[in-house]
Amino acid sequence: MSRFIPPRRTIMTPGPVEADPRVLQAMSSPIVGQFDPVFTTLMNDTMERIRYLFQTDNHWAYPIDGTSRSGMEAVLVSLIEPGDRVLIPVFGRFGYLLTEISERCGAEVHTIEKPWGTVFDAAEVTEKAAEIQPKLIACVHGETSTGCLQPLDTIGRFAREHGMLFVVDAVATIGGVEFRMDDWCVDAVVGGTQKCVSGPSGTAPISYNDRAEAAMQGRKQVEKGIRTDADAEGDVTRRIRSNYFDLTQLQDYWSPRRLNHHTEATSMLYALYEALRVIQEETVEFRWERHRLHEKALCEGIRAMGLELYNDHDAKLPVVHCIRIPEGVDDAAVRETMLTQFGVEIASSFGPLQGVIWRIGSMGYSARRENVYHVLFALEAALVSQGASVVRGEAVQQAMKVYERSPVVS
Repeated sequence: MSRFIPPRRTIMTPGPVEADPRVLQAMSSPIVGQFDPVFTTLMNDTMERIRYLFQTDNHWAYPIDGTSRSGMEAVLVSLIEPGDRVLIPVFGRFGYLLTEISERCGAEVHTIEKPWGTVFDAAEVTEKAAEIQPKLIACVHGETSTGCLQPLDTIGRFAREHGMLFVVDAVATIGGVEFRMDDWCVDAVVGGTQKCVSGPSGTAPISYNDRAEAAMQGRKQVEKGIRTDADAEGDVTRRIRSNYFDLTQLQDYWSPRRLNHHTEATSMLYALYEALRVIQEETVEFRWERHRLHEKALCEGIRAMGLELYNDHDAKLPVVHCIRIPEGVDDAAVRETMLTQFGVEIASSFGPLQGVIWRIGSMGYSARRENVYHVLFALEAALVSQGASVVRGEAVQQAMKVYERSPVVS
C-alpha cells in the first residue's frame, strides 16, 4: 500500500484554507496525557487566547472537539429546551442550518428571511423579536454562501435589554473580520479553525457569558459513572439531550475539577493554541486590516478583468468574494482548469446561487499577496481557455497597484 502524499494547492475557497505551517508543525509534537500538568496548563492558556480571539472577558471560553457545526450543536442543545421559542434571521445556507439544529432540539422556531445576497436591517430583526418574544435569537455573522456580513451590535443590545439570549455563528469571521463579543452583547458565540484562524478543521472554539450559563445550569446532570456525592442527580426530564455536547459537563472538564468527560484531542489542541498564538502576536486589529487589504486587491483585480462582483455592496463579507459567472461559461470547467493546470481551488455556491456565482476566499494563511496574484492569473487563464470575453493582463497589475499604495504589510 502506497503512502498518501497530498499535492500542494493554493486554496482560495471560503474554507477550508491553507493551514499556517507553524500550526502544522505544532501538530507533530509528542502526545502527553490529558491530565499531565503540562497539558492542563496548555488548556488554561488556550482558554485565555480564545477570550482574546472573541474579544471577551467571559470565563467560559474553550474548544469543542469537532468541526464548527459541533460547536453550534453544543451551544444550541445546551441552551434550548423543548418548546423554547427561537428566532432565526435567514439570509443564506447557514441560517437554515441554525434552523434545523434548533428544530432538532425541540424549539418552536420562527424565521424571517431575506433574499440571498442581502442582509437584514436591525429593525427587521428587533421588531420580529418584540412580536414573538423568543428565548434566544440565533444569527450568522458572515454568510459564506452569499458573501454577506450581518451587522450585530444593535440586535445584541436589543436582546440584552429585553432578556433574550443572543447566539452568533462567527465561524467565517473570527480571526479575519472585526468581532467584539462583549461590546456587541453576544451571549454565546461559535467559531471554527478552518477559515481565518488558519488551522485544520476539527476544533470549534466557543465562548458564553454568565447569562448563557445560568440558562443551562438548571439542566445539569453529571453522568453516573463519574458523578460524586456532591453532584445533584438533576431533573432527568430537563437534562441536556446530548452527552457529548453537554456544556454543563464540558465546563467541568475545562475547570480545575477536570471532570473526566472525554479524552481531549491533544494534537488538535496544540494546533489551536499555536494558531491563536500567531493571531495574538499579530494582533486582531492588524489582522482585520490586513484581510481588508487583500479584499481590496482581489476585488480590484476582478473588476479589471471585466467581471462583476455579486456581493459588491456595503454588507460584503471582507473575506469572501462572489463573482457572477459570465453567460455561456461552464462553471465546473473553469474550476477544473484552475485546479488541474494551476493548482488553485475556488468554490461554487449552494441553492439558488449554484451555477450563478463563484466564491473566492481570502482567509487566514491563504490571504497572502502571492495567492491573490495566483488566483487572479489562474482565473483569467481559465476563462480565456473557455473563450470568455475578459480583459487580459490587467487583473494582476491592478492588484499590484493596491499593494504598492498600502502601508499595511501583506
